Amino acid sequence: MSQTTSPQSAAGGVEVPPFARKAVLSIAAVVAVAQFVASFAGRYWFDEVYMLAIGRHHLDWGSADQPPLTPLLAALMDAVAPGSIVALRLPAVLATAAAVMVAALVARELGGDRRAQAMTAGAQATALWITMAGHWLTPYALEPLQWLVLVWVLVRWLRLHDDRLLLALGVVVGIAAETKFQVLLLCAVLLLTVLVFGPRQLLRRPMLWAGAGLGVLIAAPTLVWQARHGWPQLRMGAVVASEAEKLYGGRPEIALSLIFLAGVAGTVLSLYGLWRLLRAEELRSYRFLAVTFLALFVFFVATLGRPYYLGGLYGPLAAVGALGLQRRRDTGGIRGHWVVWPAFVLSAAVAGGMLVVGSTATNKSGDRGDTIARRTAAAYHALPDQDRQRTAIMGGSYIIAAYIDGYSTQYDLPRSHSSNRGYGYFPPPPETQDQVLYIGPNPDELRPHFTNVRKIAEGGPDTPEASVWLCTGKHELWASLWPHLRNLSVS
Repeated sequence: MSQTTSPQSAAGGVEVPPFARKAVLSIAAVVAVAQFVASFAGRYWFDEVYMLAIGRHHLDWGSADQPPLTPLLAALMDAVAPGSIVALRLPAVLATAAAVMVAALVARELGGDRRAQAMTAGAQATALWITMAGHWLTPYALEPLQWLVLVWVLVRWLRLHDDRLLLALGVVVGIAAETKFQVLLLCAVLLLTVLVFGPRQLLRRPMLWAGAGLGVLIAAPTLVWQARHGWPQLRMGAVVASEAEKLYGGRPEIALSLIFLAGVAGTVLSLYGLWRLLRAEELRSYRFLAVTFLALFVFFVATLGRPYYLGGLYGPLAAVGALGLQRRRDTGGIRGHWVVWPAFVLSAAVAGGMLVVGSTATNKSGDRGDTIARRTAAAYHALPDQDRQRTAIMGGSYIIAAYIDGYSTQYDLPRSHSSNRGYGYFPPPPETQDQVLYIGPNPDELRPHFTNVRKIAEGGPDTPEASVWLCTGKHELWASLWPHLRNLSVS
């Protein structure tokens, strides 16, 4: 019989099972290698070139839609290896591999033996969206690790009742808030579910609130930036909902995606783990995790959130599911390893297919970005020397502007501007630049403010966003015009 520790005895401080170091590290290593190899394929994914553009040119304590940590990492990696996409992606690759290990540690804290830990690691390793996006340096590639660490610290506190862990919890939350603001919603729901379902003694610990204060202190710079700029992040909810309908479909599609993006093994283990958390008396202390998942699931479906928003909670639920299989195996209630491990092979194969899909999407994104930057460069360098000095480059969306900035070194282009998303909160063009080279399908936002707007290059049927327009005869100063142009939605 396997060495196990029940949740009740674990809460009393009894030693947990040994860590399945060999199996878990092997799975994490495979993930790291696969994601690293995928980093060589394609060019920039549009979200990571946005992070790079912010990091290169506009690094601050925040921006309209992004806390500063990911752009800071992009800037650091670009400084270490300028122009290297592989180097840029290293933090995301390492975070994706580390998430596999932390998921297994959650299973261990719950009493999972080596086999349960390996199963949890395998489920985390084959989650679909995480596999596809695990090598892109974006906030959503870093977030699963942060949520997993948060849950691991909570579960570990339930076993040890070591209040120093609650200070560490605050540090994790603060860092996560500097990556994506969704962690603040996660924390609010966790507090509410703990209040209702327990363990309520957690809320009576002074160190929990000291840790919360520490988290607020770490997150304070980006929160202050948001406050000073009118909290643009709060308006992003409606923007995300509008984009989600176009990209992913309606609520039924998002609901299914929020479940099945856990992957083949992850979906089965997570649903089983969710059921056990709600039903098993021995897991009563951890029931708040199930209710938190369900509450966030309902919220994200109702508000048309992104279908990958729950990626950081698949691992803990899978850990509970793996623990349930272990319990049944130890009591003689389950036989069928011949089914379980082939299922993980299938899960790995599907995840591998998702990695190929991600590489294909990256190639398309890179080709699109290169086309935009190349057409921009051709039009810009065709201008007379004296005209180039007075011409600002402006993208019709933050994506177009980021592509131009991402490829600016390759095509010898100046810094780009845009009124859209984060770019709209960056400084406007200097007043000495009184004409605009506008890249986008339609420059309607500028027509009322310029005397002449004419197309000088056609984008083509497949890339209308690469059309180039020259706008001359500006009517007012940028300082007064820019706040009226600023917008968050991508048309």
